[in-house]
Amino acid sequence: MSAHSDTGPAHGHKHGHDHGRGHAHQTTDADWDAMAERLEAGGELQLPVLRRTAARLGELLGPSAEVRRILDIGSGPGVMTCVLAGAFAGAETVAVDGAPGLLDRTLSRAERLGLDGRVAVRHADLPEGLRTGDGPGADGLGTADLIWSSKAVHHLGDQQGALDALAGALKPGGLLAVAEGGLPMRCLPRDIGIGAPGLQARLDAAQEKRFAIMRSELPGSTPAVEDWPAMLRRAGLTRVGSFTFLLDLPAPLGGTARAFLHDQLTRLREIAGDLLDAQDVETLDVLTDPGSAQGILHRPDAFLLSATTVFTGVRTATAEGSAR
Repeated sequence: MSAHSDTGPAHGHKHGHDHGRGHAHQTTDADWDAMAERLEAGGELQLPVLRRTAARLGELLGPSAEVRRILDIGSGPGVMTCVLAGAFAGAETVAVDGAPGLLDRTLSRAERLGLDGRVAVRHADLPEGLRTGDGPGADGLGTADLIWSSKAVHHLGDQQGALDALAGALKPGGLLAVAEGGLPMRCLPRDIGIGAPGLQARLDAAQEKRFAIMRSELPGSTPAVEDWPAMLRRAGLTRVGSFTFLLDLPAPLGGTARAFLHDQLTRLREIAGDLLDAQDVETLDVLTDPGSAQGILHRPDAFLLSATTVFTGVRTATAEGSAR
């Protein structure tokens, strides 16, 4: 499960290569609505990492920062939206997504967690919805002190243009945090006793091919060296850096994590099966068979290990327009 795949716990997937929380590409609301429960369950598995991430963002902003408004771009069912609302009690946190059903789920989650009134939603298709503005007649997303986006930018044809727009939506001194890359998720040992050893490496390679196809088919697809710190600097941001947190759920896994992995492997079989050889497809069929003792739902050696990398940059509090 590749570094691009969004098959990590925080994310769900669609559009061939099956991507996650960033629902930036064109798809139907029904697609995302159908996946809402899976997306939310995956996000909840990632809650330890999301909470540590929110705390780290607070540290980067500093104790004197007044965070009044937060945008979560490509928010999905609102798991991180609600984490941010809990971490920044004085802020309005706005979930931005292109699927109305997921935004409804965000509001329901916020109410369930006692965060209603502090979480708002905005329906916007990306990248068109990245317009900003607060003046009379403005219909964009407005500006924010903190902008979070996880696995959404790589769904946009012009990734640099998207970062430029997000940086431009920051208030002076504001922070942009983009979760992209990381490391491929791992859930099985190298030799699982069926098929050829090294299955996960081959799944990674298949997903990288599928990811390249997805990127090439996006409207306005623009090749870019995915040097995220350099891209943030080109967007006019300063104090650029990154941090990475691990989610480490050792074997034997509980039922929720097993169900999540079963779903991920099933989706992977659908989206990348044509890029695997017959033996690896057969192995995936065994792993996803609910009745098989060698399947992911029953194996004692199944685990979940993933690394989420977040790249950050700050809009200078001085030169007007420097982040644009």
